[in-house]
Formats: sequence, structure tokens, C-alpha cells
Amino acid sequence: MARKTPAQDAVPRQIEFSPIGRTRVHVTFDEPELSSDGGALLLREAARLNGIIPAMAAALRDGRRQSHVTHSHEELLAERIALICHGYEDANDCDRLRDDAAFRVAAERVPGTPALASQPTMTRFENNVKKRDLIGLFYVFLDAFLDSYAKAPECMIIDMDPTVNRVYGDQQMALFNAHYDEYCLMPFHVYEGITGRLIATVLRPGKTPTKEEILALLKRIVRRIRGRFPHTTLIFRADSHHTKPEVLDWLEKNGVHYALGLATNAVLRREVEPLLSRAASIQREEWTRFRCFHSFEYGAETWSRPRRVVARIEATALGTDARFVVTDLDGVGAKVVYETLYCDRGNAELMIKEHKCFLKSSRTSCTTAEANQFRLFLHSAAYVIMHGLRETVLKGTGMATATFDTIRLRLLKVAARVQTGRTFVRFHLPAACPAAAAFGRTAALASAVRVT
Repeated sequence: MARKTPAQDAVPRQIEFSPIGRTRVHVTFDEPELSSDGGALLLREAARLNGIIPAMAAALRDGRRQSHVTHSHEELLAERIALICHGYEDANDCDRLRDDAAFRVAAERVPGTPALASQPTMTRFENNVKKRDLIGLFYVFLDAFLDSYAKAPECMIIDMDPTVNRVYGDQQMALFNAHYDEYCLMPFHVYEGITGRLIATVLRPGKTPTKEEILALLKRIVRRIRGRFPHTTLIFRADSHHTKPEVLDWLEKNGVHYALGLATNAVLRREVEPLLSRAASIQREEWTRFRCFHSFEYGAETWSRPRRVVARIEATALGTDARFVVTDLDGVGAKVVYETLYCDRGNAELMIKEHKCFLKSSRTSCTTAEANQFRLFLHSAAYVIMHGLRETVLKGTGMATATFDTIRLRLLKVAARVQTGRTFVRFHLPAACPAAAAFGRTAALASAVRVT
């Protein structure tokens, strides 16, 4: 006789709840193929459309003895990434959900076949990836980004920003950051600013990025993009941490435009002091916020030449404020450079929020840097799949601009009973399922792709 687990012993087969009048209400645990994550089927099709999982599997070397392999790399990736998309960010969740019918289908296993990978198997997988594999995976994501374009775009905006990942153990590369008052890692997140598509995520120490780190990543990205789309206009956009003299020189030498934040100093402040006084005077007279823009040439001592700086001057009831942006865009008005181009990098913060908060990519809790970088790639694959689902299936619907969290709650966390026959697998969803239209659109899109 099979031994019952403590969880099975603790939960009775039937539970009585408060009645409705004279009607009894009870719960029975007797559905072997019922899942609360029926939307895994949507993710399976979305992943097939962009091909990110097979590409990742092909980049990983498999040194296991094939006669002893139960779970292929592609299956392990599919299982782990599907769980992340559904809100199960820890490898520990594999133990609880390895028998879930919906996730077995998402990993290309028919219900009734052996269970998916357990937590120990998944943890070994995460910690067995080497540096060479990670380099290959970096280019997998970069190529997947380029493949997402049907034709060469006129312009790409490269948004780069490090974000803090707090750590609570003995992780490699973790440093104490005084600004955040925490030990942390600060991985680079790079997105395309117009479409919101992921370009790259790279683990790095918990400190301000150096010119070597910025250029090492930027060179690889620009080289790959130029190899595919040589005539596309590139614009680099980032905050003042990235405004290093060597970075500016490299961008200009390689024909990459830029709009970068510039830290305030005494010289810049003196340049706009008359405008600050005028803005304060107007604000006091009209009792409303006043904003204006100014453009001028500025050359720091460490710069190889003077460059154009755009200033945003603002006065409110709380006082005056000036912000600065350095750019090589000469034919564009100061207001457009600041408000339309530079301030739009706030969307990159939303992309990082989706990646870090909704997909929990801050769970970099492995000891080695290689394992944590691989984890970052797993969460990045989840981002690519979720973003692709929103960009294709949900385009033109009320969910076209929904956050990943909303998509998960409305489309993925759907109850389903899975029926298995010799020649079919059928998902039984509620008759009033709010995700019915999304399932129909996904199936139609997948069918069209298979035909072509």
C-alpha cells in the first residue's frame, strides 16, 4: 500500500461548510485531472510562436548520460517557465505541481504519463549551467528580439537600466549598496523602448555601473543589431549613471544617437539660474506650476568636446527644480527631447516592474553567479512569452495594455478539467469562462502559423 503524505493525512476527503438555509455545502477532493491553471495552454502556444524555449535548449550542453535522462532540457525549461508565468517562482513549487495536468501539457507531456521534474531535479538543472552556456543564452535572447521584427524597423531605442535585487544569503557578486542600505545585486535590464520587447538581462554586482560594464554590453547589442538591420537608426537612452565620457565618445564614433541624463553641478546650475528666477516669479504670480526648456552647449573637463545639453526648468509651490539631458540630436526641439524622448524612458521602469515584480525575477537566491544568471534568463523567457501573448493574441482587445499580473489573473488562472483519450486531450473550461475569446484567438493564430 502506498504511504500517505502528511498533507494527504491532514485533508479529509470531504469537508463540511456552513449551509445555505437548509442546503448542505461540502467540498470533496476527488478530481484527479483538475487544474487551477488552465491558461497554461495559452502559454504553450505563445511559446511555440516565438520559439524561445527550443532555442534556449539548443544553447545548453547536456553532459548527462542519455540512457538515464528522464526530463530533456526543453521539458525542464518549459515546466519552469510555465510555472513562473503562472506565479510559481520557486523551484520548490515543482514538487506540488509536477502532477498538474495543465502543466504536463504545457511541457508537451500527455496527462497520465510520468510526472514532471521535481524540485531537486530542477535545482540541479539550474546549478549545472556553465559560463559558456550563459553566453549562448545571451545571444539566444538577442536573436529572439531581432526575429520578432518582420522587417527592419526605422528606429530602435535601447533602454538600459540596472535595478536592485536584494539578497539575504551568501550570493556571489552581492555588495552592500549605501543608497539602498542593503546587500544586493544590480542586474542590467535592456529593453526596446518603442515596443517594450526584451533585449537582454545581465547579472552584475550591486554597485553603480562602470564604463567597462556599460560598453561591454552595449557593444555586443549594437554589433548584433547592425549585423541584421544595418540601416536602422539606434538611440541609446539611460539615466546619468551611464553618462561616462568614454561611453559618449563610443556612441558618437559608432553612429548611435543618445539622450542621457546628466547629473546637476554648479556650472549647469549657473547656466539656468536666470530661468529659474523667472520661473519662480511667474509661478508666484499665476499660482500654478510653470515649466520651460532651454538648450545650450556644455563641455565638462573630462569630455573630449562640448555637447548639447537640454534643461527642464520647473517652478511649483514647493520651489524650483532643474533637470538636464545630454544629447547629440541637434535638429529636435528642447521640449521634444526632454518630454517626448527622455521622459518616455519611464516606460522602461514599467517593463522592469513586470519582469521583477510580476514575474519575480528578483529571486536570485542561488549561491553562484552562474546559477543566478540562469535564473534571470528563465524569468526573461517568461517575460518574452507573456509580452508576446499580449502583443499578438491580446492586440486590439481591452487587455492589450494590461499588466502581466492582470493577464495572469484573468486568463491564466482558469479552472480546467483535463480529459485524456487515446488520440486527444480535451480541456473542459467553465461555460462562462472570461478567457474564452483569448483561447479562440490563440488557436486561430497558431493555426495560421502552422499553415504558413
